Amino acid sequence: MAGRLLAGLLLAGQGTRHRTAAVTMLGMAVAVSAVAACESPVPFYPPGAGSPDDPVVGLGGHAPYIQSPSPRPPGTARLGTAAPAGNGVYEATGPGLLDPAMRKLPPRLFVPNGHTGMVDVVDLRAFKVIAQLPVGGTPRRIAAAWDLRRLWVTDAEDGTLIPVNPRNGRRGPPVKIGDQGGRLYFTPDGSEALVLAGPPRRIEVRDPHTMRSRGRMQLPCPGAEHADFSATGTFMVVSCTSSGRLVRIDPKLREVTGKLALPRGAAPGSVRLAPDGQTFYVADSAKGGVWMIDGVAFTVLGFVPTRPGAYGLTVSRDARRLFVLGTGTLSAIDVATRKASDHWRLPNGGSPEPGGVSADGTTLWLCEPRTGVTYAVSTRTGRLVHTVKVGGVPQGMAVYPQPGRHSLGGTSIYR
Repeated sequence: MAGRLLAGLLLAGQGTRHRTAAVTMLGMAVAVSAVAACESPVPFYPPGAGSPDDPVVGLGGHAPYIQSPSPRPPGTARLGTAAPAGNGVYEATGPGLLDPAMRKLPPRLFVPNGHTGMVDVVDLRAFKVIAQLPVGGTPRRIAAAWDLRRLWVTDAEDGTLIPVNPRNGRRGPPVKIGDQGGRLYFTPDGSEALVLAGPPRRIEVRDPHTMRSRGRMQLPCPGAEHADFSATGTFMVVSCTSSGRLVRIDPKLREVTGKLALPRGAAPGSVRLAPDGQTFYVADSAKGGVWMIDGVAFTVLGFVPTRPGAYGLTVSRDARRLFVLGTGTLSAIDVATRKASDHWRLPNGGSPEPGGVSADGTTLWLCEPRTGVTYAVSTRTGRLVHTVKVGGVPQGMAVYPQPGRHSLGGTSIYR
């Protein structure tokens, strides 16, 4: 083809200028042919593109030559299917693996402030408040939408969800979800939004884009607020703090598929799926540690003691540790050994709320409603590294943007 192209150019043109152009075009054709010949037979995608099982190229590195995952055998998407290898369900949430649409966005903290009716925006490069977004009411918590393009603010005063554009701070019209604000989740396939409304013992099912109602399902226990999904999204595990029980739910069928009563006196809180895609971690503030639950058999696998008042869970950016917030403490559980490897005292004690791990994985951001402060601790040493005074009553904040293909809502749950 390159030869025919050169011959045509030589016949069509005369003189040195035409011959030079012909040689240039020939070089381009040869280069294109060479690139095509060296092209990998395996399609690679940047994080956030392709399907969940496609090979992903990490930022700043060469594309690895690997085989595409073999087709999933029929029926393996049923209850109990584990996640892919590597970091398992968190393979797309590693350091720097931002969605292509998120890479140019500056790192920010979005902090709902129940005292001022604002969402404070903190610049994570200058470490100061740079804007206040008026949302009204009593903003309680904030979560990224499934497609990562917007933020949803929960107003605990009048039970509404308020969409906010993180790029320009513009807010959309509020959507009524109930008498009280619930905790917002998104199914892993992005087909539905689920609002856990604890006291009424129900889950509100909503359109993930408009938040219009699609119905509801009743729960067998009160106090449901925390949850996480299985690796395939075929079920979710919900904790009912006041009753000491866990419930397994099929979000598609809107049915309860399992109930598990924890030992007497338990107070289950935050729930996180382990990287193996099979085990669920459940914080217990009354027992001072973390339960390990087999999601398929729905039985207790064991208990890892940490420190008193364990209530908040966050998976590290490399998915090798689980951070556990307790009363004035931060513990780290080694995922491989299932033992607590570190215990650190938090500044000023108290019971801060988790916000999320920074995109590079080096810091964990927390906020303290009592003192009006947000701060970051090192994920390696537990030492205080940054403090930003926002005033008021900061709570339920979000680090944005975050690595991952999708947000599942809750407290910075990404896949």
